[in-house]
Amino acid sequence: MRTRRASTNGSRVVAIVLVVWLFIGLAAAAQRNYFSGSDATCARVGTILVTVVAGPLNYIGANPKIDCTAPQPSR
Repeated sequence: MRTRRASTNGSRVVAIVLVVWLFIGLAAAAQRNYFSGSDATCARVGTILVTVVAGPLNYIGANPKIDCTAPQPSR
């Protein structure tokens, strides 16, 4: 039973670290004003997602940007 308890505690620590990591990423995206404006382009959404996932790396100089093009509708 000791291994089961240790596994549960380890999972809890990983979950807490993940939540804190994503919260820091959300804070970084908010500080860069990525959530203001109403144009939801592929590049903008991608940049927001990468910034949130990069989390604390943003504060040591990472500045992720996504450049993508979506197919245009035919006429």
